[in-house]
Amino acid sequence: MITTFEADGNAIPFRDALGRFATGVTLVTTMTDQGPVGMVANSFASVSLDPPLVLWSPARSSSRFVHFERAERFAIHILGHDQAHVSAAFGRGGPGFADLDHDVGDHGAPLVNGVLARFECTTHATHDGGDHLIVVGRVGRVTVGDGDPMIFNQGRFGRFAG
Repeated sequence: MITTFEADGNAIPFRDALGRFATGVTLVTTMTDQGPVGMVANSFASVSLDPPLVLWSPARSSSRFVHFERAERFAIHILGHDQAHVSAAFGRGGPGFADLDHDVGDHGAPLVNGVLARFECTTHATHDGGDHLIVVGRVGRVTVGDGDPMIFNQGRFGRFAG
């Protein structure tokens, strides 16, 4: 069955439609005066190869938003299918970095070890994105690992079966 809605003013059907697009799952981290902070995000995309730019979009309603709005440096980690514990650690009431194998990178961003890929970034630009902020990062260092990605689709985490 196919149903059509006007997107303006109908947040639930709009969100349901967006949920049909499978995405990878990332953990974005930055350092604050109070210590390391992380936020799980599926709003991640490549922007440019030259210069190397990526983007992500934190929700303005997030309790951690202010840290990323002000961040000059951050790291985006692509999670593997077996890293649900990493995603859960940064949910509401999660322990954050407490039980994770992590280091601090040369530029000060917290780096979680054992991920599929990691992009160490400096903020290149930010743009208004409605209830989100669009953060464009210039990538300074890339780390690549092996494994299958964690996929998010229709409100569920899963794995690519190919």
